[in-house]
Amino acid sequence: MPGVVPRLSCYLGGRLAKELSIFADESGDRGGVARHYLLSLVFHNQSDNISSQIEAYESILRDSGLPDVPFHSEPLLNGHKAYEGLTIEQRKKILSAFGSFVRHLPISYCTFSYERREVVDPMQLSANMRRDISNFMFDNLAFFQSFDDVKVYYDDGQDVVSRALRDSVGFVLSKGVVERRRTTMTDYRLEQVADYLCTIELAAIKYSVGEDGGTYERFFGGVGAFKRNWLKQARRKRLD
Repeated sequence: MPGVVPRLSCYLGGRLAKELSIFADESGDRGGVARHYLLSLVFHNQSDNISSQIEAYESILRDSGLPDVPFHSEPLLNGHKAYEGLTIEQRKKILSAFGSFVRHLPISYCTFSYERREVVDPMQLSANMRRDISNFMFDNLAFFQSFDDVKVYYDDGQDVVSRALRDSVGFVLSKGVVERRRTTMTDYRLEQVADYLCTIELAAIKYSVGEDGGTYERFFGGVGAFKRNWLKQARRKRLD
């Protein structure tokens, strides 16, 4: 079924093994043009079925006459790619529906942010990310060690992210419990959730430094509306 993470039953010592999936997405570019670079990780206990939430989201799209395309924040906000030809009102409805979908999911997340002026080159960026992910996992070690298997899903879009994920997760949890897999925005809704949360956190940064601009204003409103209606809801899922 498109959009649903495949489920595998595995038993250890007569009990169902606990599996944690980590979905990663970044905001930024290899060329170093973007001022801010963010990495979001979404954590999902595979024993928590999300079929009903997915069906509710897809039903909203059907009932509203909206296309069910893989959610991708940047082209949605700018009206590019799969969103080309949709009105701004249609795109705002898709964004609102997806935000509601995220609020009802049994997930948690974290986001790491970096300023381009503070990062000399991609190697330093990867090293900083590796450090921050490792420290975060050590701070929440009991949570991560409560799972028998930890699988990382990332589409390998950027080498700096791939290296940081491989080295940090493997270092903290041991390589025996880590399995890296390719994914696409089409395959897994939770990869799209990582994209959404990355965009919300990027918007929070841009609002705070006065870089919000017209696009964010059109979709999220002013800074007060954004904090009340979008940021506050998202951060209820944040794993601190």
